[in-house]
Amino acid sequence: MHSCFSKDKVPDHLDAIVIGSGYGGLALAVILSKAGKRVLVLEQHGKAGGCCHTFNEKGFEFDVGIHYVGQMQEGSILRMMIDQLTDGQLQWAKMDSPFDTLILGDPDGGKRYYMHSGEKKYIQELKKQFPGEEAAIDGFMRLVKKVAKGCALMAILKMLPIPLVMFLHWSGFLALISPFFRMLSKNVSSVVAEFTANADLRAVFSYVFPTYGAWYPQGGSSEIVFQSILIIERAGGTVLTKAPVQSILVNSEGKACGVNVKKGQDTVNIYAPVVISDAGIFNTYEKLLPKELRVLPEIQNQLSMMDHGISGFCVFIGLNGSKEELGLEAKNYYIYQHNDLNEAFISYLNCTRETAPKNIPLLYIGSSSARDPLWEKRHPGKSTLIILAVAKYEWFEEWKEEKVTKRGLAYESVKNSFVDSIMEIVFKVYPHIKNKIDHISAGTPVTNCHYIASPHGEMYGAEHSISRLQVEVTTTIRPQTPVPNLYLTGALHGALVCASAVLQRNIYVDLVWLRRKMKATNNKKKN
Repeated sequence: MHSCFSKDKVPDHLDAIVIGSGYGGLALAVILSKAGKRVLVLEQHGKAGGCCHTFNEKGFEFDVGIHYVGQMQEGSILRMMIDQLTDGQLQWAKMDSPFDTLILGDPDGGKRYYMHSGEKKYIQELKKQFPGEEAAIDGFMRLVKKVAKGCALMAILKMLPIPLVMFLHWSGFLALISPFFRMLSKNVSSVVAEFTANADLRAVFSYVFPTYGAWYPQGGSSEIVFQSILIIERAGGTVLTKAPVQSILVNSEGKACGVNVKKGQDTVNIYAPVVISDAGIFNTYEKLLPKELRVLPEIQNQLSMMDHGISGFCVFIGLNGSKEELGLEAKNYYIYQHNDLNEAFISYLNCTRETAPKNIPLLYIGSSSARDPLWEKRHPGKSTLIILAVAKYEWFEEWKEEKVTKRGLAYESVKNSFVDSIMEIVFKVYPHIKNKIDHISAGTPVTNCHYIASPHGEMYGAEHSISRLQVEVTTTIRPQTPVPNLYLTGALHGALVCASAVLQRNIYVDLVWLRRKMKATNNKKKN
C-alpha cells in the first residue's frame, strides 16, 4: 500500500505535509483529505502506522500498539468517528466476556477478578466479587461517568482563545460546570481511597477505567492503516515510508514552509503551506526545528510543561497451534505484583536494572491471534501472545546509538533477564504453551526509539501526569505552535483538534450534526 520515499513520488501542489504516520498523523491526513486537501505523510520507519503497524517475524504476525479498543459498539460516538475515518470499511470483533482478568499477586495463588462486557453486567459481576462493597462500586462508577463527560471539554479548551480560557478557569467557572475540572489535582489512588478501604477493590478501580467491553479490528491493526491510506491517496495525497525528516524548513518570515528529508547520502526539500508534526513535542521542538527557533521562550516554555512518558518492554511469542488447541481466548490478563499499585510502581522505578526484572509491577498479556476472527485464514495453525511491561529508558540508554539487532552480548543479557522473568509469569497463566513456542523476540525502550522514533522509548507519548492535565498546560499546548503554519497532532482527539485548527472549522460540531442526521435517518428507516 505505502511505498518507500523518492522525490518523484511526491505529489505536486501539496496542501500539507504530515511528519509521522502514527494514528494521530494518519487520522489528521484523512480528515484533511476528506476536506479536499492533498496531503503527503512521511514516515521514518519502513512501515506506516506507528503503533498501529504490524510486523512479521519467522512467519508470525504481531501487532504493536492497538491491543484492544473500548466503546466501539454500534451507535457510539467513538465508533462513528472511526467509521468516518475508514469509510466504514473496518469491521470490529467483540472480545470475550469477561474481556479483562485482573490477577493480584502470583498467578498460581493470587486473587483473580473479572471484568465483564456491558455496563450493567460489568457492575453486577463486580458487586458479586466484592460483597458488601455495593455502595462503593455504585459511587465510583457514577463519578467515572460524570468525569468522563468532562473530557470533551479538554478539546474545547484547545480551541477557545487562551485569555478566555484563563478567565473561565480563574473565575472558578470551569470547576463549577464540570466535575472533571474539580478532579484535576487528585491522583487515582487518593480518589479510590475515598470510596473503599478494600485494597483489592482499590486496585480494580485503578487498573483501567471501565470501558464495559473490548473490540479488536478484524484483520489486525494494520487494517486501520490500510483503510486510511486509501482515503489519502484518493484525494491525490500519498504516504511514503523510509522518509526520515531531518528538519522543518522555515522561510524568511519565520513561517514553516516545508521539510527536509534524508534520502541516502542526499537530502530533499519538499514544500507545502502547512506542516503538521505527529512526531511528538520533544522530537518536533528539540530535533526538527532550526536551532534559532528552538531557543524561543515560547518553545522552551511549552517544553518545560511536559515530561517524557513511561517507556515499555514488549515480548512477542510465536506459537505452533490454533487458539483452540492452545486454549487461547479473546481476553486480556493484567497481572500486578500486589494490590498497592502505586507502591509497586514506585519501588520498581527505583530499582537498578539488575534487580528490576524480579520486581516488574505489571504485566499485560494478550493474544491478537485469538481476537481476530480472520486470523486463521491468514495464519492457519499459528498463534501469538504479546506481553507488555514498563521499563526505564535509563536501564537501556547506553545502547541507544548501537544498530538494532546488533547491540552486542551485554545488551542481550540485560534484555534476556527481563524476558526470563516475564516468561516465568506467562507460563503460570498458560502452562500448556511451554512446548509449543516456535519464536520469542523482545523489544526494549531503545527498540521503540528505533521503530517508532520515541525519544525515550515511550509507548504512549509524553507523560500523562497530573501537571499535564492542568488547565494552564492543556490550554497552552495546542495544535498551533509558536511557529506560524506549524501544527502538532497526536492520537485521535489530537487529530480532530488539529484538523479544526488547520481547516478553521470545529470538526466536533460537524460530528455532532452528522450523528444527529444519522440517528434521524435510522429512525425514519425503522418507522
